[in-house]
Amino acid sequence: MTWTVDETEPVTSPAVKLGGVLREDPGLSDEWWATLVRSFTALASQCTSRMAVRQEQVTAAVTRLWPDIDAAVTEWTPAHADMAWANVTAPDCWILDWEDWGMAPRGYDAACLWVHSLAVPGLAERVHAEFQRDLDTRSGRVSMLYVAARILAISDPVYVDNLHAPAKRWCEPIAASLRA
Repeated sequence: MTWTVDETEPVTSPAVKLGGVLREDPGLSDEWWATLVRSFTALASQCTSRMAVRQEQVTAAVTRLWPDIDAAVTEWTPAHADMAWANVTAPDCWILDWEDWGMAPRGYDAACLWVHSLAVPGLAERVHAEFQRDLDTRSGRVSMLYVAARILAISDPVYVDNLHAPAKRWCEPIAASLRA
């Protein structure tokens, strides 16, 4: 029998948003953003054969809404793969809930935060600005469409009322850029 032990440390900062949809800017500091960017960069530099997202999942979700898009991912990097405002803390930036981590399309974690920020346009713009280097790549744009397609498939009124319209509006130019 093999046992795996994870080393842990108590985290006293609360999650930015426990569940549901973030509807107001949490007022995260520049230092907080710098820590998150460094964390994503460090994670992306790791090596693993563990898969968090598979090409088949991306293709199915993206082509369900945008059937004329080639959803092939050309760059894969390690990712947290469950990035939402419930899995990051503030005022100290800690990333929680690591059981899903593994390889994902480049920009996937940033795309998750971006989509979960669309109800707060300034926050969505900040996420995009901080992770533009990844999100503006082909794989980053595919990631954005993939995460948006997954959100658009949720019928919960909280998601429908707060995220569906901005996701559709923001994703059309992204889809157009992938058609070109």
